Amino acid sequence: MRIPERLPPSAQRVQEELKSRGYPHRVVETEETTRSAEEAARAVGCGVGQIVKSLVFRGRDSGRPILILASGANRVDVAKIGKLAGEPVEKPDAKFVREHTGFAIGGVPPVGHPERLQTYIDEDLMRYGEVWAAGGTPNHVFRLAPNELADMTGGKVAVTK
Repeated sequence: MRIPERLPPSAQRVQEELKSRGYPHRVVETEETTRSAEEAARAVGCGVGQIVKSLVFRGRDSGRPILILASGANRVDVAKIGKLAGEPVEKPDAKFVREHTGFAIGGVPPVGHPERLQTYIDEDLMRYGEVWAAGGTPNHVFRLAPNELADMTGGKVAVTK
């Protein structure tokens, strides 16, 4: 991992969002891709459970985006997400994800979206001292404390698996 001299625009947007909110976290670049939780864990040298997967769902009735920040070790239960959201949810296409987050699948961060997303945070992330989240591209991440996820996203900690 390294702190690049210059970040790509998507990663720079995340870095600026963190800074504007008063967080000292640095978006770093990995040599390997971090598209999957397993790849990200290898790239940063942590356990898979410490990787924050940013998953976007669409409310089937409302069409609204719902962001799930899940532990990389867990599989999200779509029925539970639907109960949390108050409506059935479905996986959207890549266009929907980019439209509502401003980022491509594989690099969606917890912050920096053009709109505030209804967000749920996997309670299993709270047991770690530090976690790693996507930094706007498949090769950029940042480290933070799990409780900061709720603070920076306004998300609700819940059972998502």
